[in-house]
Formats: sequence, structure tokens, C-alpha cells
Amino acid sequence: MTQQQPIAVLGGGSFGTAVANLLAENGYPVRHWMRDPAQAEAIRVNRENPRYLKGIKVHPTVEPLTDLLMTLTQSELIFVALPSSALRSVLAEHAALLTGKMLVSLTKGIEAHTFKLMSEILEDIAPQARIGVLSGPNLAREIAEHALTATVVASADEDLCAQVQEVLHGRTFRVYASADRFGVELGGALKNVYAIIAGMAVALGMGENTKSMLITRALAEMTRFAVSQGANPMTFLGLAGVGDLIVTCSSPKSRNYQVGFALGQGLTLEDAVTRLGEVAEGVNTLKVLKVKADELNVYMPLVAGLHAILFEGRTLNQVIEVLMRAEPKTDVDFISTSGF
Repeated sequence: MTQQQPIAVLGGGSFGTAVANLLAENGYPVRHWMRDPAQAEAIRVNRENPRYLKGIKVHPTVEPLTDLLMTLTQSELIFVALPSSALRSVLAEHAALLTGKMLVSLTKGIEAHTFKLMSEILEDIAPQARIGVLSGPNLAREIAEHALTATVVASADEDLCAQVQEVLHGRTFRVYASADRFGVELGGALKNVYAIIAGMAVALGMGENTKSMLITRALAEMTRFAVSQGANPMTFLGLAGVGDLIVTCSSPKSRNYQVGFALGQGLTLEDAVTRLGEVAEGVNTLKVLKVKADELNVYMPLVAGLHAILFEGRTLNQVIEVLMRAEPKTDVDFISTSGF
């Protein structure tokens, strides 16, 4: 990667802004595309993204743009931080431009009707592009504030992984590589559902033992589902699995945790999302995950329970009671109780 070649970041949210800053701090010119001209102008004038990362200075070499055609034309490496619902509509008309370019998805979500992960949608749009994903325990504000952070870049394309490591690796940001793109990306999407449960549990004053039980059983459930889909169970012992699950389920900075916390305080789902002011991917993921788990007959009691709370009028206490009455299974699905 030459220092002169601009790197593109698509999406003006908190994570896109944090990644744009990291790239710029490492000496790369950054083209930061966003849909909203007023937001781009505010960043250009004030060097701050007031809606998503208030108080964080945007690096001088991050150029906010609203011209997508120009942004895509100028860059070979493109980080995609668009909401899952906007990915196709934004990129589809420019598909021909993406041939041979490196597209790295930063979005953690699943498309509703197709059950496709973001990188699979990118493949649909641009089959000739080189695709990767970035996922891990990465709260945007902490990255922007230079808290020590690690992440995973995952792709079957080793050169893409190496280039992403080169441009993002810095004093406070460490990038590990993985070949299990599917597992890494699935971990990033699934954990959002469990963060909602964790936020509810805290709002309802549940104990540390309870929270620990919920997070650990969530990991078992995520892994069980991912393995049924062909992912490597070992991926879930890494940053994109247990690492991301821990931070999202234990931090009030997590959007999905905040939605769960609001629900635990008695707000409706609609009011909880309104209070947040931005999309919590976990709510969308929950709906499609419940359908898929039922279809595949994968045992996911926490997913079924949260779905019952959000869409079927149950309470968390009722759901936990059902969980506690269920027949105990083995602790870790992929370790035989007989020792083999």
C-alpha cells in the first residue's frame, strides 16, 4: 500500500469515523464518504462528527465527501461501514467500479430476507472484488480515544489481510488475521442479540452470577449455530467471538446493551430505539436469527426467549424461569462428556 493512495471509508457513523481517524493517524490520506451533505460540511468546518463522535477531533487528512463515484474511483482499499439495510442501495449502481478492489466490511449484521452476512452482500454486488471483514471487541469511541484495542481482519485473501494489517496497525490498535471470514463475521453479528439480553439483566438488577451465566450460555449458543452453518468453533474463542461478546454484553457504551437496558427499565422496543437515536443491529438480527434457528432446528433458548420478550409479550423473569427449568445440557457442545 503506497502512502499516496487514498483509502476510502464509506459511512459517516461512529465506527466509520473512528477507522478513518486511525488510517489518517497512520499517514494515509482518507476519503470519508457520507450521504448527508450537512454532516460532511460540519466535519469539514469543525473537524468533528457531532452526531456520532462528539468531542473527538477528526484528523486533518480525513476528507469528508458526498460524491460516491469519486470516492470509489480514487481508492483501491475501501472500508464499508454502512448500515446493513443501506448496503445494496448505496453500492449496487457502482458495482462495475468495484472489480478488483479490496472491500472490507465493518458492519455487523444479517440481511433480513436472505440471511446473508455483509461480506456475502458485497460478493453479490461485486463478484470480482476482493472481500474481507473486520470484527472484534471494538467500541468506536474507545478506538477514537486511543484505548488499547485489538481486532480481527478475516479473508481467504492473505494479501488483503496483510494490507489491512499494515494500514490499521498502530500504537493503540492491533490487528490479527484469520482465514475464517464466515465465522468471524457471524460472531460479530450474533453477539448483538445477546447484548440486548445483558442490558436488560443489568437494568433489572440481576446478579453477577446471572450475567456470567447469560454471557457464557450465549457463547455456547452462538457457537452451536455457527458450526451448524460451517464455521470453525475455534474462531469463537478469539476476539471476534468471546472477545466481542464480553465487551458488548458488559459495556453501557454498546448500542445493543443500551436498548436492552431501556427495555429492562420498562420502555417499549420502539421507545428504546428512539431513545438511542440510531440503529441497534441486534433487533434486526434477532428476527432473522429466530426464523433461521427454527428452520435449521438449532437449539437457541436465549434467542427464543428474547424474541418472546420483544415480540410475544413475555418478561425476562419468565424467560429465565423457562431456561432454569430446561434440561441441563453439556457445558461445551464440542467437548464430549466422556472425555473424547
